[in-house]
Amino acid sequence: MDSSCFLVYRIFRFRKRNKNIPSSLPPSSPPSSLSQNWLHPVFLSFRGEDVRKGFLSHIQKEFQRMGITPFIDNEMKRGGSIGPELLQAIRGSKIAIILLSRNYGSSKWCLDELVEIMKCREELGQTVMTVFYDVDPSDVRKQKGDFGKVFRKTCVGRPEEVKQKWKQALTSAANILGEDSRNWENEADMIIKIAKDVSDVLSFTPSKDFDEFVGIEAHTTEITSLLQLDLEEVRMIGIWGPAGIGKTTISRVLYNKLFHQFQLGAIIDNIKVRYPRPCHDEYSAKLQLQKELLSQMINQKDMVVPHLGVAQERLKDRKVLLVLDDVDALVQLDAMAKDVRWFGLGSRIIVVTQDLKLLKAHGIKYIYKVDFPTSDEALEIFCMYAFGQKSPKVGFEQIARTVTTLAGKLPLGLRVMGSYLRRMSKQEWARSIPRLRTSLDDDIESVLKFSYNSLAEEEKDLFLHIACFFRRERIETLEVFLANKFGDVKQGLQILADKSLLSLNFGNIEMHNLLVQLGLDIIRKQSIHKPGKRQFLVDAEDICEVLTEDTGTRTLVGIDLELSGVIEGVINISERAFERMCNLQFLRFHHPYGDRCHDILYLPQGLSNISRKLRLLHWERYPLTCLPSKFNPEFLVKINMRDSMLEKLWEGNEPIRNLKWMDLSFCVNLKELPDFSTATNLQELRLVDCLSLVELPSSIGNVTNLLELDLIGCSSLVKLPSSIGNLTNLKKLYLNRCSSLVQLPSSIGNVTSLKELNLSGCSSLLEIPSSIGNTTNLKKLYADGCSSLVELPSSVGNIANLRELQLMNCSSLIEFPSSILKLTRLKDLNLSGCSSLVKLPSIGNVINLQTLFLSGCSSLVELPFSIENATNLQTLYLNGCSDLLELPSSIWNITNLQSLYLNGCSSLKELPSLVGNAINLQSLSLMNCSSMVELPSSIWNATNLSYLDVSSCSSLVGLNIKLELNQCRKLVSHPVVPDSLILDAGDCESLVERLDCSFQNPKIVLNFANCFKLNQEARDLIIQTSTCRNAILPGGKVPAYFTYRATGDSLTVKLNERYLLKSLRFKACLLLVEGQNKWPHWGMNIVTSREPNGYIVLYTPSSHLQGPLLMENLYTFEFELVVTSSEFVVEFRVDRYKCAARQRSSLVIAGETEVRSVNLPKSVVDGGCMNQCETLL
Repeated sequence: MDSSCFLVYRIFRFRKRNKNIPSSLPPSSPPSSLSQNWLHPVFLSFRGEDVRKGFLSHIQKEFQRMGITPFIDNEMKRGGSIGPELLQAIRGSKIAIILLSRNYGSSKWCLDELVEIMKCREELGQTVMTVFYDVDPSDVRKQKGDFGKVFRKTCVGRPEEVKQKWKQALTSAANILGEDSRNWENEADMIIKIAKDVSDVLSFTPSKDFDEFVGIEAHTTEITSLLQLDLEEVRMIGIWGPAGIGKTTISRVLYNKLFHQFQLGAIIDNIKVRYPRPCHDEYSAKLQLQKELLSQMINQKDMVVPHLGVAQERLKDRKVLLVLDDVDALVQLDAMAKDVRWFGLGSRIIVVTQDLKLLKAHGIKYIYKVDFPTSDEALEIFCMYAFGQKSPKVGFEQIARTVTTLAGKLPLGLRVMGSYLRRMSKQEWARSIPRLRTSLDDDIESVLKFSYNSLAEEEKDLFLHIACFFRRERIETLEVFLANKFGDVKQGLQILADKSLLSLNFGNIEMHNLLVQLGLDIIRKQSIHKPGKRQFLVDAEDICEVLTEDTGTRTLVGIDLELSGVIEGVINISERAFERMCNLQFLRFHHPYGDRCHDILYLPQGLSNISRKLRLLHWERYPLTCLPSKFNPEFLVKINMRDSMLEKLWEGNEPIRNLKWMDLSFCVNLKELPDFSTATNLQELRLVDCLSLVELPSSIGNVTNLLELDLIGCSSLVKLPSSIGNLTNLKKLYLNRCSSLVQLPSSIGNVTSLKELNLSGCSSLLEIPSSIGNTTNLKKLYADGCSSLVELPSSVGNIANLRELQLMNCSSLIEFPSSILKLTRLKDLNLSGCSSLVKLPSIGNVINLQTLFLSGCSSLVELPFSIENATNLQTLYLNGCSDLLELPSSIWNITNLQSLYLNGCSSLKELPSLVGNAINLQSLSLMNCSSMVELPSSIWNATNLSYLDVSSCSSLVGLNIKLELNQCRKLVSHPVVPDSLILDAGDCESLVERLDCSFQNPKIVLNFANCFKLNQEARDLIIQTSTCRNAILPGGKVPAYFTYRATGDSLTVKLNERYLLKSLRFKACLLLVEGQNKWPHWGMNIVTSREPNGYIVLYTPSSHLQGPLLMENLYTFEFELVVTSSEFVVEFRVDRYKCAARQRSSLVIAGETEVRSVNLPKSVVDGGCMNQCETLL
């Protein structure tokens, strides 16, 4: 086979699911209350020994892919009963999934969880889903069979009351229709189905936002008609209306109804907040917006977006549903949806905005205006929040209408006013009416302000703190910042949530833009002309005035300056700017899009002092080498001074007992860290790319509550202090790119809570201490690029919980410890680029290994035979293992193996013969295996094989492959197809893509029958340039390309005598039209009269294209003939019947043009024939 040979082999199989399998996993939950706030999306209840190693890990991975983080109590210490932390987790989860397995009933813990879950279902409206894993639902319901036996053992000695609760909970759970694993042939399909059902429930906002949104059906119906979902075009529509009218809710309802019809989908909200104006670095901001778009669209958190063309590259062939909410500038649309050509056919982009001109400027023609509700609808909205029902309670009819009229028709105002009056008596309502009449003037601000005025003073203050400074914080973070300032922050938040002044979702605080604006306006009115006398400053112009003119006062509590909003470009801050701000507690100067190349704030005279009451100090690109000498960080909770000129934080040893978070990343001049002796509450310390930092102080050992230590890129750091062993609560230690680090202290073994250790890029590291084996909770160990590392300690086998071990490009690593066989929980092992590694020890006991990377191990000669015991191995990379001579025959016994990559294994001559045993093998890549002579014939027994690459296998002798895509009716595109392939894409009705193929192999056949959407470029390619033996493609007439035409079942050809006795190649094109006879099967032959008394069969169609003869399709043939006469007849026969044509038959002879017409009465075949004037040797 030629070295340029490239083969990609894909088979698309669509299996119909068993009809008895439930069509969905219906969530079971009663109506939820208006005020329920969820802390976690999903809680999983399971019996570890039954599901942990297989099903649980796989469903976790699928959840992770979809961006769902379930709560799993893997790491909780289990005692006699479930503790308060777990109870809170169960009660705070929107969905509970119960994995009912054979031994579920053997655990008192599981049964207690189940009781609590069923209680939450009844009382809190929690959605409950069930999965019956290798157990009969009837056995669970009636506690019989093997399930019943283990359950009865658990019940022995238990109080009757407890046993009855367990039984009732099991019965109730079993009555919830769920997925039964025994009904699924493929567990992976079941997991995908469950994850999708969970995603659907999570994506569907609770009833308080959707079901109770009055008139929602009418809105969505009208917008759906604008979307015209049956059209294949890409369409943008706009949803336009004033703030607070419900545009966001409408768009979310619409998204939830429609997203299942699309390949990809995303809602990008609060775009106005994400892209503030003005912006210094517009391009960086646009890149960030596009990054967020793609991250959500394809569920990939760490997207790299180097230029604004990435979105088009990634989405141009995908049918997407995209909602862009709260857009207020054209540049935002330029970043995320500049052109409809960015998206695949059938895509729909919904732009939500208050600005009609913006929609028109972007060329959006289809616009839906959200009108105010009618009087009756307004009353209904109000009643939902005032009474929890759609109509007034008895006796409240008239007064409810009065209040509704006063509150106006804006849904947000009605919701806030209804929440304010909820649970009040009729007398209290009556007493409120006079105040409402004098306070409300049809303006939304007055409605919202009325509810704000009803708050207690402390609740008002909390509202202002959130609106002006903390509207994007998590609840737990806010509690820390406001500790000792408010009596009970959580209770205050709940009061505000009950009054619809904010919402609490999954631990996050969210506040409507109108309410934020209300808070900012209240603050502004505290001192309109003297901003330094306000409580908070957030406007860039006001802040510049205060800092440059030194007009701050003791009234100021917080300053939040987003530096992109500074118009002047440079601010010279007064030396004494902060002296009179003695009550300043929150200071934030930040760059929203990581703009690290532009200095804005300067202190030309230095800084004399800053408030000792500061709890938050966030000052990016601080221009001085040290904080003021008078600064006292006693109350500091968080300090973030990334990318600053700091050489040290402050002089002397200051108490920092309240400090929880410190980030000094990118302070390249930082040489000295503060004394940490009092930092006993510090949880996170980030020092990324502090290039001048040589050592950590020994006092770091006093930070006993530290959870994360990030020293990435500290290239001057030579060693860690031994006191680091005192950090017994440390979970993550990042030492990536610490290129001067020579060793780790042996005390590292005392950090027993450590879960992730990253040493990647520590090129000077000589060894890892044997004490590492004591970190038994370690799950991830990365040492990529540790080029000086010669060996791993054998004690690594003692890290029983290790899941990932990465040693990529450890070029000095000669051997791997045999103790690896003890790592029974290891899932991913990466030894790629370990060019000195000669052999791999037995890995047969590593039963949970799923991915093994050995690419670039150029000295590796063989794999251990025991690899067959790694039964869960799914992916094996051996690319570039140039010395690898053979694969063990046992490799095909790895029943879960899905992907095998052997690219560049130049010494590999053959594959083990029983490749057909690899029943789950989907991808096999052998590119550049230059010594590979042949593939075992059993390869075609690998029935799930969907990708085979043998490009540049220069010694490969032969291959005969068919790519079967027949009746893949939703297939839109297919991969590049090699010229050696027989391609059957018949009835692929959605196939539209151009063909990146040349089809220059005369031995192959192509079937594009009934592919009516195939574009013209692809059709021309097949007709005009391909040399394939025969092809079928859609068409209602013979193309004009065939210039010689005739009508009928035969064509008389006249040739110049100079072609006599030469072998010529011809191409024919035929069109079948309806006649009196029907032919259910292919039976067309092409014959020619060579002599007056006989015929020669020129062509019999390929057996690969058996099937009924089709109208509205073109048939092309290539055949060759030695011409012995200047005139001969080509005849087209179908099932031995003579045929006639509806239009014309044609013949093309290159360089000459001659047309012959033959008229016959019955029209069945329309054909053409082309001579390429080519002598065949």
